[in-house]
Amino acid sequence: MTLRQLRGFAEVLRRGSVAAAAERLNLTAPAVSTQLKTLETLVGAPVLDRTGGALRPTEVGEELVRTMRLIETALARCDERIALLRAGAAGLVRLGVVSTGKYFAPGLVARFNRANPGITLHLTIGNRDDIVEALGAHGIDMAVMGRPPESLEVVARRLGPHPYVMIAPPDHPLANRPMVEAEALLSETFLARELGSGTRTLMMRELDQLGGGRSYRVVEMASNETIKQAVMAGLGIAMLSAHTVHTELAEGKLVALAVPGLPVMRHWFLIHLADEEPSPAATVFRDFVLSLDGAFLPGAAGQGTENRA
Repeated sequence: MTLRQLRGFAEVLRRGSVAAAAERLNLTAPAVSTQLKTLETLVGAPVLDRTGGALRPTEVGEELVRTMRLIETALARCDERIALLRAGAAGLVRLGVVSTGKYFAPGLVARFNRANPGITLHLTIGNRDDIVEALGAHGIDMAVMGRPPESLEVVARRLGPHPYVMIAPPDHPLANRPMVEAEALLSETFLARELGSGTRTLMMRELDQLGGGRSYRVVEMASNETIKQAVMAGLGIAMLSAHTVHTELAEGKLVALAVPGLPVMRHWFLIHLADEEPSPAATVFRDFVLSLDGAFLPGAAGQGTENRA
């Protein structure tokens, strides 16, 4: 059974004769009659009742008519969906965000969903190495991270500032110093994420530069939340994104130490592979995020400039 046969049958019923249906379908009357005969052979029963001078569907024909209506409705919906996909009003966008971004990413996704209900935004959060790997393997369409990867050729658009601070509990001995000397700082225990974390890499770079290669003690922890709680408990100090600790700093549960060279100012970037043109839906997401000019970041605003890395 083919769609052409079903359409021919439906048109005969709609026009009331084979000749009129053939004219509407730009076919010959014998061709339409052949379609009807083939259809009846396939279903094994008559599909038209010709008694009384009018063409009516048989019981089997009624079932075919219902099926044809369902098919036509599905095709119409398909056409509408394709039009929306091509216009960027529908579709799927797979977004990867490094772990530090989880403090603003859900709010950004919710904001986008309200503005673009037809587009599904799938959010993946992981450490920097995982997100870079997923982008390179085409597992995600776009990524938000603090520094474009050197291992991939990407288009990177700046979203906003991303400061890093050294945090301690408010009663820490270094908390009230106008400036914390390198010797005093490097005597502390540093709490950090696993190797592969962008924050861990930045912390080690800054401490190595500050201490001239002097060794220091690092205790590894599984998440930024664990690190924050451990710092508040007095188990050590940590270098974290100011966005990660924005609430705790505002509430006085943590303080930012006055360390030379800090805060380290980095930026958030929205990136995609340079050799892969974003889909219409991904383009809508990109333009939406850039239009916010960093307003989704805690206490920050940014500029949307484009770089290639």
